[in-house]
Amino acid sequence: MKPIESMPAPDPRNVAHWRADFPILGERVHGRPLVYLDNGATTQKPASVIYAENAFYRHGNANVHRGVHLLSLRATDAYEAARAKIARFIHARRPEEIVFVRGTTEAINLVAQSYARPRLAPGDEILISAMEHHSNIVPWQLVCEQTGAVLKVVPIDDTGALDVVAYEGLLSERTRLVAMTHLANALGSINPVEHIIASAHAKSVPVLLDGAQAISHLPVDVLTLDCDFYAFSGHKVYGPTGIGVLYAKAALLEAMPPWQGGGDMIRSVTFEKTEYNAIPWKFEAGTPNIAGAIALGAALDYVDAIGMEVIAAHEAGVLAYASGALQAIPGLRLIGTAADKASILSFVLDGVHAHDVGTILDRHGVAVRAGHHCAMPVMQRFGVPATVRASLGLYNTREDIDALLEGLAQVGEVFGR
Repeated sequence: MKPIESMPAPDPRNVAHWRADFPILGERVHGRPLVYLDNGATTQKPASVIYAENAFYRHGNANVHRGVHLLSLRATDAYEAARAKIARFIHARRPEEIVFVRGTTEAINLVAQSYARPRLAPGDEILISAMEHHSNIVPWQLVCEQTGAVLKVVPIDDTGALDVVAYEGLLSERTRLVAMTHLANALGSINPVEHIIASAHAKSVPVLLDGAQAISHLPVDVLTLDCDFYAFSGHKVYGPTGIGVLYAKAALLEAMPPWQGGGDMIRSVTFEKTEYNAIPWKFEAGTPNIAGAIALGAALDYVDAIGMEVIAAHEAGVLAYASGALQAIPGLRLIGTAADKASILSFVLDGVHAHDVGTILDRHGVAVRAGHHCAMPVMQRFGVPATVRASLGLYNTREDIDALLEGLAQVGEVFGR
């Protein structure tokens, strides 16, 4: 199996070189060059990630942890090496604190059912914010229905920033868990996670961070943050779909029961009793997404080769350019203007439905998202049915924003604005 390291590393100095690493950016849409501004939904994949998944199936495909033949040993080594890469990328203490899941949604549900549910009693409280994705709302609603616990919501202000004073006031002796986004998918707001965690820990309350959006835009150091759980999806950080990560402190994982039963999460089975595997494998029932884990490792290698600080600085420049240009358009209102934000431009146009804007932009080769972005309470908070969301990735440029502006000018012509 050809080593992934044989693929050329991205040039950390030149965004044009980064763009060349993504084959799909050479596509044309309705006869126009693709301008991809839907990274909040999923990012595109560099050639090294596509190669890694393809190479596994071509040269190393076998099941992991179970075979004594060479291919199985290779697959196991590559799968566990990917776990170690992820641990290093987010600065976990040890690879055993990394559980492979399908994505952020499954990670949050795992924590809800394995950690929270056994510990909750009627009247206990779980604290989330008003900017959450449905995946960080519904699992907690389910566990509250199952246990009699109560879901409390921290409000946000008119810019989309967390009301920190309200957060402090809602933390109480009944709070059993805080679960909040690191970077809000519909607004771009970056939560003050260090403060959130420190305040919660002062009351001995554990914290889960939804890192689905943050993982590709911000450096993540779970050791420095001291969060108890951190969840993210591979496809949001230039990796494949169907693979994600739950980070959890080892002591918490040790104390949590398995969520699913089956192969590979067991040490021994009789009809009378099952003895579970060690962490993290007791949470990985059945054959895992081996190729996905390996390709996610390749994606993090790619990001590391450029440097998250370099990526963040580049994206901040494009975001600032885009924000200024959009705010100059008559009748356009940005939804989410927090002082600390990244990567997301959500907006509405007077008299034009978001879906119509998205459709016209698509005819001009510009891919954006239009809708509620799995954050319907956010839409309700700002009194809009939907927004247009342009979301940035490392390969986006000012020229992409110019193409967005040209498409919006066409929207204006169509609707006589």
